Amino acid sequence: MDIKSLIPLKFTDAAVNKIKLLIKDKGNNHLKLRVYISGGGCSGFQYGFTLDDIGNAEDIIFTNQGISLIIDPISIQYLNGSLIDYKENLEGSRFVVINPNAKITCSCGSSFGI
Repeated sequence: MDIKSLIPLKFTDAAVNKIKLLIKDKGNNHLKLRVYISGGGCSGFQYGFTLDDIGNAEDIIFTNQGISLIIDPISIQYLNGSLIDYKENLEGSRFVVINPNAKITCSCGSSFGI
């Protein structure tokens, strides 16, 4: 995928607020949210999230509302143009990806297929 053709990832206010809170709790202002794709899940691929302060040279970084998001070059092809949200409800709390590239998703929203 050509870097010039990337559609930036966006964050909802709920996601930004949660990421800021996590960074504050960890006491490390250099942390960024890393979003990645791995195989597995009931629909084929799974979303993964971690806080990371060490990037790789090939990582793609999107900054939105003062928060940085790191994505590796393999994951970006599946996440291009997605929206990162944070949900809290009776099922628990979690980051959610609204992915325009997903053709199918599982009912919990943590896995998808292309």
